[in-house]
Amino acid sequence: MTEDPIKKFISWQEQAKRHQGILEPTAASLATLGDGGQPSARIILVKQVDARGFVFYTNMQSRKSEELKAHPKAALCFHWMPLRLQVRIEGNAEVVDDKEADEYFATRPRESRIGSWSSKQSQRLSGREELVKAVAENTKKFDRQDVPRPDFWSGWRIVPQAIEFWEEGENRLHERELYVRKGEGWEVSKLYP
Repeated sequence: MTEDPIKKFISWQEQAKRHQGILEPTAASLATLGDGGQPSARIILVKQVDARGFVFYTNMQSRKSEELKAHPKAALCFHWMPLRLQVRIEGNAEVVDDKEADEYFATRPRESRIGSWSSKQSQRLSGREELVKAVAENTKKFDRQDVPRPDFWSGWRIVPQAIEFWEEGENRLHERELYVRKGEGWEVSKLYP
């Protein structure tokens, strides 16, 4: 067993990126906790993985952001079905710093940056025309100039406290390894399938 689960995750994700049958290898299910203890899940794209954790970007007024502000813990699940691999991550959520958010925002296509300004993510929408109008207004507003990152848009880092690697086995006898953070290192154990 490897001693660094982040390196192992990156190795598995690289396999997924090379596999032609996996359209979006950065896609993961993100689970958060809402009011009254109601969990909610959605698919997000994890844009950065390093020793600090797993980063995704979003509107900070979205439902997921509001839930993370109230309950700063989350779970991620990557499932690369053609490879028969899955990774589950549980950890604490923290907002990335402005510099990191600015750097990532600058890499997005111009239309996506304008879309960030135009969407009141997770809020009620009277009709598609309202969104189309907002996009047109922001396209005009930023005509012939750079589109800066809105102050209501940033990233979340899930700092892993536990990472489980799952490999499909014959007869449902799967291989499972669980890494649990212990100080600066990880405690590793095998799990029954």
